[in-house]
Amino acid sequence: MRRFLFAGLVLALAGSQPALAQNTNSGTDKFAQLETLLPTPNVYRTASGAPGKEYWQQRADYDIQVTLDDAKQAITGRETITYTNLSPDVLPYIWMQLDQNILDKNSMTKATEVSQLQDRMPFQSVEAMLADFDGGFKIDAVTSRDGKTLKTVINHTMMRVDLPTPLRPGQSYSFNVKWHYNINDQLKENQRSGYEYFPEDKNYLYEIAQFYPRMAVYSDNQGWQHKQFLGNGEFTLPFGDYKVSITAPADHVVASTGTLQNAAQVLTATQQKRLAQAKNAKKPVLIVSQAEAVSAEGKRATGTKTWVYAAKNVRDFAWASSRKFIWDAMEIKQSGKPVLCMSYYPKEGNPLWGQYSTEVVAHTIKTYSKFTIPYEYPVAISVHGPVGGMEYPMLCFNGGRPEKDGTYSAQRKYGMISVIIHEVGHNFFPMIINSDERQWSWMDEGLNTFVQYLTEQEWERNYPSSRGEPRNMVNYMKTDKTLQSPIMTNSESALQFGNNAYGKPATALNILRETVMGRELFDHAFKTYAQRWAYKHPTPADFFRTMEDASAVDLDWFWRGWFYTTDYTDLALESVKSYTPSTGDPAVEKARLQQLQAAAAPSISAQRNATDLKSTLIDEKPELKDFYNEYNPLAVTAADQQRYAAYRAGLSPEQQQRLGQQQYFYELTLRNMGGLVMPVIVQLTYADNSKEIQTIPAEIWRKNNERVTKVMVTKQPVISFVLDPFQQTADTDQSNNAFPRQPAASRFDLYQQQQQAPANPMQQATKAASPMQKQEQKPVGGQ
Repeated sequence: MRRFLFAGLVLALAGSQPALAQNTNSGTDKFAQLETLLPTPNVYRTASGAPGKEYWQQRADYDIQVTLDDAKQAITGRETITYTNLSPDVLPYIWMQLDQNILDKNSMTKATEVSQLQDRMPFQSVEAMLADFDGGFKIDAVTSRDGKTLKTVINHTMMRVDLPTPLRPGQSYSFNVKWHYNINDQLKENQRSGYEYFPEDKNYLYEIAQFYPRMAVYSDNQGWQHKQFLGNGEFTLPFGDYKVSITAPADHVVASTGTLQNAAQVLTATQQKRLAQAKNAKKPVLIVSQAEAVSAEGKRATGTKTWVYAAKNVRDFAWASSRKFIWDAMEIKQSGKPVLCMSYYPKEGNPLWGQYSTEVVAHTIKTYSKFTIPYEYPVAISVHGPVGGMEYPMLCFNGGRPEKDGTYSAQRKYGMISVIIHEVGHNFFPMIINSDERQWSWMDEGLNTFVQYLTEQEWERNYPSSRGEPRNMVNYMKTDKTLQSPIMTNSESALQFGNNAYGKPATALNILRETVMGRELFDHAFKTYAQRWAYKHPTPADFFRTMEDASAVDLDWFWRGWFYTTDYTDLALESVKSYTPSTGDPAVEKARLQQLQAAAAPSISAQRNATDLKSTLIDEKPELKDFYNEYNPLAVTAADQQRYAAYRAGLSPEQQQRLGQQQYFYELTLRNMGGLVMPVIVQLTYADNSKEIQTIPAEIWRKNNERVTKVMVTKQPVISFVLDPFQQTADTDQSNNAFPRQPAASRFDLYQQQQQAPANPMQQATKAASPMQKQEQKPVGGQ
C-alpha cells in the first residue's frame, strides 16, 4: 500500500489520468452519435421516434371462402380484397405475397440452399434432398369485381397485379383471386403450417396459415416491401378487416383468428352452454372433453360445416382444424375488456396441455399488457401441433408433447410453457406493434423474447429461462466473429439466426433495463414505444429514438455496439494500486516505516550471508566507520518536529482534520478487451468481509474506448475488487475480472462410462409407483 501527502494528491491524480483519458480511440469512436446511420426525420417519422403529423399506412380488407379437403390434404379458396391507398402516391400496380411458393418445386429457397455430403448421412437428410412435394400456390384467376381478367406477373413468392387504372390517393380498389394448393406434412416439409398425421387413429390435425395470397406493405420509408420469402424473414402485412368462411368436415372443430359468427350452426347446444360458462370461470372449462374427442377420432361424419369468423384491424389470419381437438376456454378481463383465452389440442398433448396451456395464454396476455399496451382483441388461442411454434393474430401454433405414458421431463414442461408465452406474446410484437419482419427479424423476435423473459419470471420464481439472462449469451458472444453478424443484418443474411434475432437483442434489452437505464426509465420508454406504434409500422430508428426520447438517456453508444457490430463484452481489471494519505507527522510515519522494515523478509543472499559470511571488513577495521554507520534515518529529530509544525501551521482547519481521517485510495486500471463499451460494475470486499457495489456509467470510456483508470476512495481497506459480480453485462471472460486474481472454481464428475441420469425423472418415479398409485393417475382435462 502506497502513501502520499495530501498536498500532492491533486497533482498526482491530475497528472496521471490524462495519459489514459486522452482520445486514443482506434477506428470509429464508440460514442459517436448514430445520426449518419439513421434515416433523416421527416413529416412521417419524427426525430423523437414518434409517428409524424403526416404519417400514413395502407389498408387491405378481405372476404375469404376456403375449403379444406381432408381426403386429399388440399386447400381451395377464393377471396375478394379491397385495397385502400392512403399514401400520397399514385399506384399503377400492387404487389401480393405468395408465401406458399416457398414449397414450389422450383422455389428460390430450394435453389439457394447450401448443403454438404458426409460419409454417413441420415435417411432424413437424403429424403429431404429427394423430396418431390409440390406445395406452391396454383393461381386459378385474378379478376376485377366485374369478372375481367387482370394482368399479373409472378416472381417466385411475389405477384404483381397491374391495375386497370392507377390507384390515386384516397381511392380503393376491389378484386378477386382464386387459388388452390397442396398442404404439406409438417414432419417432412417443416414449414410454419401444414398437417400432422396420426397413424394410430388415421386422423389429421391441420394448422393452416399463409393459405391465401396476401397484400404486401407499401410504406413511406421503403415503398413496396417485396423482398422474396426465403424462409427466415417472416411476414410484413397491412392491417384490415377479415371475414373468413372455412368449410371443413362436419365432425371437425375449427379454431381461428377472430370471433365465431355462426356458433348456433356449427356448435352443439352443449358446447354453446359450456362456452358461456367459460366466461365466468376461474379456471379453464372444457368445451370439448378428451372423451368426446376420442369418440370423434373413431368416426367419420359425412358432409361439411362452414365456420364463419370475423376479425377487425388485424394484419393476418390463420386457423386450425381437426376432429381430434380437445377444446378448453377461460375468460379474463384486460383493462375492463373481456378476452377469451382458449386452447385446442389432441389427447396426445395431455396431461401437459390440459393443465397449463390456457393458464399460460391468460398469464401472457396480462403480463405483456402490463409492459406494453392493453390487449384489445377479443380472443387469444393456443393450438397444439407437432413442431416448434408460430404466431398469428389471436392464434398461435405450439409444440411440446409429453411421452405416450403421460410423463414428461422438466425441460419438456418448461419448453412448452415458454413456447406458448413466446407465440402468444407475438400478438404484441409484431401483430399489433407491426414491425417489418421480412427486413428485421429482431424487431419482433428480439423484443418479444425479452418480454417473454419477463413473463416467465412472473410465472414462477427463478423460472429456467433459456434467453434473457446475460450469462446465457456469453458462449455465443465469444465465438469467432466470422461466425456472427450484427443484429442489424437482414433476416435472410443473419448468421446463427436464433442467437442473432432472439437471444442477443433480448439480452441487450435486459441489460438496458437492469444495468444501463434502470427499471423505471426503461419501462416507461418501452411502454411509450408500444403506445406510439400500436397498429402502425415502426422501424429500428423509431425504436432507438423513442427509447432515448422517453428516458433522457443517450443510448447511441449502446445501439452502435450491440446492434451494429459483433463486438463483445470483456472488461478486464488490469491492475490495482493502493494508496493511503501520509499524516506528515515524523513520529507516525517513521514508526510505520520501522514496522515495514522489520516485517520485510531479508533477501536470500542476506539470509545465507548471515551464516556463511563470518565477518566483514568493517567488523575487522572499526576505524573505517563514520557518521553514517551510526546514523538512523528513522529516528525522529528536532528538525523533523520543527518542519512538521511549520507544515501544519500552513494548513487550514479542514485540511488539518483531513490528515487525521483514515482513508484508503485505490487506482484501478480498466481495459476493454472485447470492444463493447459497457458500464463498469465493481464489487468491493472490505477487510471486515462486508461488500459494496459501485456502478460506473459506460461514459467512462468516452475519451478512451480501450483503457482507463479510476480512483476509488474508501474508509476501510479493500481486500478484493471484482468486476460484474452478478454477470449483468454478458462478460465473456470472468478470469480477468478480479484483483487479486481468483482461480476459476470448477469440478469434474467421476462416472461409469455410458451411465447417465434419467432425462425424465417423472417417468422413473411413475415406473417405481405401486399399481394402486398408477391406477389413480388421470390425465388433466381427460373427462
